[in-house]
Amino acid sequence: MSHLMSQTLSLGLRQEQRLTPQLIQSMNILQLPLLALEAKVREELERNPALEEIEPEGAEPVEASEGDDLPSAADLGAAAETLHEAEGFSRLERLSREYGFDDSDQSFGRSRAGDGERDAKMDAMANTASRPESLNEFLLRQWSLLELDPAVRAAGELIINHIEEDGYLRTPLEEISQQQHPPVPMERLLEALSWVQTLDPAGVGARDLRECLLIQLDELEGDHELERTLVKHHLTDIEKNRYPAICKATGRTMEQVKEAVQALRRLHPRPGSLVANREVPRVAPDVIVEYDREGEGYTVRLARGNSPRLRISETYQRMLKDQRQDKEAREFIRRNLESAGALIDAIAYRRNRLLEVAREVVERQKGFLENGPAGLQVLRMSELAERLGCDPSTISRTVADKYIQTPRGIFPLRSFFTGGTETSDGRSTSWDSVKARVKEIVDAEDKSDPLSDDVIAARLQAEGLDVSRRTIAKYRQQMHIPPARQRRAF
Repeated sequence: MSHLMSQTLSLGLRQEQRLTPQLIQSMNILQLPLLALEAKVREELERNPALEEIEPEGAEPVEASEGDDLPSAADLGAAAETLHEAEGFSRLERLSREYGFDDSDQSFGRSRAGDGERDAKMDAMANTASRPESLNEFLLRQWSLLELDPAVRAAGELIINHIEEDGYLRTPLEEISQQQHPPVPMERLLEALSWVQTLDPAGVGARDLRECLLIQLDELEGDHELERTLVKHHLTDIEKNRYPAICKATGRTMEQVKEAVQALRRLHPRPGSLVANREVPRVAPDVIVEYDREGEGYTVRLARGNSPRLRISETYQRMLKDQRQDKEAREFIRRNLESAGALIDAIAYRRNRLLEVAREVVERQKGFLENGPAGLQVLRMSELAERLGCDPSTISRTVADKYIQTPRGIFPLRSFFTGGTETSDGRSTSWDSVKARVKEIVDAEDKSDPLSDDVIAARLQAEGLDVSRRTIAKYRQQMHIPPARQRRAF
């Protein structure tokens, strides 16, 4: 079978949208949170000698705009130095400023004696907090003080290295044994584990919650027979709030069972967290909202100007106009000037867009600022994008990973965008305000006769909110509120 192949030429028009590098950079800068933006700027300041940071006492930044064209290549003349020399002198100048040495002083990494100035970088390193001790390091330090057989000591070190941050040993001993050549005898691992479980904090080295709680009970003074029985046989009953069933199975009174459960609640289900101090990730607000008592309500501003203030180096601008520059140096200077101008434009765009969005959010969500979550109004990104004349994706990038500091605390900026429903009188209310109302109803209920999801839904419907029982159950689970059966107090 033969196949005929033909080639034809055709002409057609097609519209295609291409993103310029400058636009891509603007979008990337737009979605950076404050700390990431500052890190990005520091990186660019190190990389691009044509970019300068304005000190607090400095002049206004020279910000590039679309209408400010850089001089053309025809304005540049022959060079007196090469590109590598230009880069070399720039690097030497930067090192001289950072480390304080010149032709007459060959010391490196320290300021000249008698200049009265301290090395800011060395001070920063000296003031940096040391790395906190990990749980494994804490356990190994205790382990080294025990007088043990060398074989048991080595087996214990293997076990400790497999203990996770919460204090549990989830790797089976059989697997730990087979990781060594030759395999470690199980009897030796079991002996080592019994020693490891005597270390602080109590409960460390446990293989499940039951073992963790039993180890902690062994460390307590007095008789804890009922508590041990509850741990061994009734953890599920406690979770399901089946206290009458526990009383029947143990032959104890309700007061005795409740007292024993209260004692168990004082134990630590994650003992490793008592040692492994985990620093809370730093949250730096991008926007600050304050109430002006003498003004017209709430004011919105950007934190710390929302970025370091930048300008284009006047030295490099003069070098660009220097007719003696050669082609290679000219291209190097132009590339860095264009990059510096594009970054400054991107930061200015981010600043203006973020402030614009934040002001709209504060204006729409004054009810939250005054009344808390119950005052949240319906606000969709598409609605705000239409109002500001941009795409919803731009709003999404603007609020991504950004935080806003309000008189009520610091919140993700994205959390103020929420869907909702309409009440019977036509008013819109957000889903978050519905959730807040559900919590209010649960907090006010009679705990001896807690309300079912159907009853809560009926109460909301009486208030004009048409919310189904399934929605109530979903919101309750999101807020970690147990069902009515488990909320009952005996």
